[in-house]
Amino acid sequence: MDYFLSEQQKEIKALAKRIAEERILPVRAELDEKEEFPWDIMKALADSDMFRIFVPEAYEGLGGGCLDLCLVIEELSRVCSGIALCYAATSLGTVAIVEFGSDEQKRKYLPDIAAGKRLTAFALTEATAGSDAGAIKTTAEKVSGGYLLNGTKQFISNGGDAEIYTVMALTDKNKGARGASAIIVEKGTPGFTFGKKEKKMGIRASSTRELVFKNCLVPKENLIGKEGLGFIYTLKVFDHSRPGIGAQALGIAQGALETSVDYARNRIQFGHPIFALPVVQNKLAEMAIQVEAARALTYATCRTIDGGAKDYTEASAMTKVFASDVAMKVTVDAVQILGGAGYMRDYPVEKMMRDAKITQIYEGTNEVLRETIALELRKRKGRRD
Repeated sequence: MDYFLSEQQKEIKALAKRIAEERILPVRAELDEKEEFPWDIMKALADSDMFRIFVPEAYEGLGGGCLDLCLVIEELSRVCSGIALCYAATSLGTVAIVEFGSDEQKRKYLPDIAAGKRLTAFALTEATAGSDAGAIKTTAEKVSGGYLLNGTKQFISNGGDAEIYTVMALTDKNKGARGASAIIVEKGTPGFTFGKKEKKMGIRASSTRELVFKNCLVPKENLIGKEGLGFIYTLKVFDHSRPGIGAQALGIAQGALETSVDYARNRIQFGHPIFALPVVQNKLAEMAIQVEAARALTYATCRTIDGGAKDYTEASAMTKVFASDVAMKVTVDAVQILGGAGYMRDYPVEKMMRDAKITQIYEGTNEVLRETIALELRKRKGRRD
């Protein structure tokens, strides 16, 4: 379908596709097997100015919108969503600085991020705070010269490999979520170390680690915005970033569909390609319908955000939920179509199925986001005849 992309967006999409097919495709199985961070590919993305897309022009970026970013994430995820996440997690870690940071913070950090010299990460999750983001326990005590951080973050994408971390911590633990603040912490700061690297079912090329803060002193200038607004910033960051998860899921589903179609054309059973079987045709048709519906919703939400809408919580949540559910269903169907071959690592669909599952979990589980959508529905005024 023609989604009326601009010429620049078509160029971005084509470049991301070329990087995915030329640089990622030959190494995706190896990096997944070794659970190795894709530094060479991050450099290729940096050399292609992909990190500039989500940074404003005033700070050496391209000032691209949500749709521009999602086009890149989709094309990279079509080949390997684990590698795509290393890129996407940097955009996530940058949002709070772009939206709420001071001009001094932007001038200090954004040019290096735009150039791909320093990756970023967003640190919210803890052992007691997943979907319940307000339950964080990491503290940032205000002391002479800045803030003293203590606590542990869990399941942080790009953890250990990123250089810049946007960390949510309690500057007033007596206020609960209203006492949370956003603070920039640089890798190498005394008192800031890393715990274990997680062994994951999918997205294995992406690093996921604990962040450990033990009397970690950061300067007061690293506070993003105002004290006590960290939880509000977090909600806004996720509203902005969830279409990216939708794009990741969309790319996974698209890759699985393409692999299934190619396999069905060439796999001979009972003297004919299995594509001739009505049961396979119907399954592929349903997969295609679901993928295109996910794409339409993802692009529409991106355009809503890029158009300057003030409230897009519901659309953002819908995009993440629908696209991730589609990715899970389509990858399971892809494995079924490929049969025994689909279960083997010689074919990519088993990896796609493993990768798809996390899109239903992180940045708000689909169960919690359905509650968010329901709450947004309840806020609407009833239609009058």
